[in-house]
This record gives sequence, C-alpha cells and structure tokens, in this order.
Amino acid sequence: MTAYANGERATEWGTLACELRSVNHRFLEIGVRLHDDLRALEPVLRERIASRLSRGKLDLVFRLRAPEGAAGLQVDPTRLRELSDLAIDLAARFPGLHTELTELLQFPGVLQAPAADPAALQAEALALLDEVLDEFVAAREREGAKLAAAINERVDGIERIAREVRTLMPAIRDGQRQKLATRLSDLATPGGTPLEQGRLEQELVMWLQKLDVDEELDRLDAHVGEARRVLKLREAVGRRLDFLLQEFNREANTLGSKSVDARSSSAAVELKVLIDQVREQVQNIE
Repeated sequence: MTAYANGERATEWGTLACELRSVNHRFLEIGVRLHDDLRALEPVLRERIASRLSRGKLDLVFRLRAPEGAAGLQVDPTRLRELSDLAIDLAARFPGLHTELTELLQFPGVLQAPAADPAALQAEALALLDEVLDEFVAAREREGAKLAAAINERVDGIERIAREVRTLMPAIRDGQRQKLATRLSDLATPGGTPLEQGRLEQELVMWLQKLDVDEELDRLDAHVGEARRVLKLREAVGRRLDFLLQEFNREANTLGSKSVDARSSSAAVELKVLIDQVREQVQNIE
C-alpha cells in the first residue's frame, strides 16, 4: 500500500528529520538510510516498524542538519600547530616542498565536528519515528478505507451475479430436460423399440446432476459474507483476502465448466472479471 509521512525534531545537535514512504509489495521489505550517528540503531528501527506494519516495500530515511548559526566544524589548534611545525621542518630539508592549508585541514583530527550524545540522539530518533509511524498508519488507513469501498462494490457485484444465476437455473434445467428428452425419444434400441420411460428418466437425472450448481452458488454466498466480515476487521487482512479470492475463483471456474447455457456462461465470465478486479485491489491492502 502506498503511503508517505515525514517529521522533524529539534535537538541540541541540529534538526533531526525522518521520512517514511512505501509502495505495494506482497511482504514487508524495509530499506534504511541513516545518519552515521544512528547506524547502531538500525535493528531497533526495523523492529519498531515491523511491530506496526506487515506489508509493503518501505524506505526509511533519517537526516541530521546542523543548527543555523552554529559553529559547525572546529579546528584543533594543537593538532594544526604540530602539523605546521612538521611542514616547516620538512620545507627546510626539501626546498621544493609546498604545503597547502587545505591539505593540512584534511589531516585526521584537525577538523572536529561537535560530538553528539549517541544515547540521547537515538532516543530522539525513536520518539520521532513513533510520530512519523502514527501519521503513516493514519494515511494507510485512509487509503485502506477507499480500497475497502471499491472491493465491497465488486463483492456486491459478485453477489448480484450469483443471485441472477440462481434465478436462471430452473429455466435452464427445464430447457435442458426438454432438449435431452427430445433427443432420447428419437433414439431407439437396436431392435427398434423406443427407450423405456424409466431409462429415460435415469438419463435425465444423471445429466441434470452434472448441471447442478447449487453448491457452488451456496459457497459463493458464504464467501461474499466472509469477505464483508474480513473487510471490517481492524487488523491486517491482505493475506486472508488473497486466500478467499482463490476460493471465489474456484467456484467461478466450476460454474463455467458446468455451464450449458449462454446466460450462465456469460455470468461465469463476469464473475471472473470482478474477482480479478478484487485481486488487483487486494495487492494494495496490508
């Protein structure tokens, strides 16, 4: 499920900024980019996110901006003096040697940034992450409500088609009964004697049993009820709906395979279209 949230928090070491974004994914996958002073916190950050989210490809970013007007980098005068004395000494021995100030500044220990308190900064980061997660989850819930409405609309369509097929079945059975009876009555045994009535009825019953879809329609009704119940749950339901759609699809396939009438065949096709539309939406649900 796509979502985005961000937040900032002022600290004595600068402004701590956090961004969290996600795109659709079947499982939970977390990418992390952290300020150097927060790298040790990565496992805890991942665990904190996983406790609130269970699906999606997420990117978490933490940045630390130095406060405006701050001294920023500072020079260690003792270290710089030592390097200066060394440069003068070397210049006396090697007249062609030139030392640039920028080269001295790049020497380890010359420039020093204000040190942050790791424990305090990590505590600030966790508090900020909680705020961003609250905003992120709220954004997902708003999108989830829209997706649930779209899925419910298609579930209503599935229920309507199943109801129409149930209404059509008596007429379809009668039509098939008449058609088969006509064909069988035109047949004769090898001796020229017409088929017995009992044999005719037996053949009709066997044929009509193959056309019976009451069980499939009953299961579709049950799946519709379950889908509506699951969509009302206040928890992750994406995987439940994935499984339920397999059951929907199985009943639609059976209806299509048993169909002997253009109307029921068309209904089976419409069912599969709606089921595929629901499946596309479910991929966006946690």
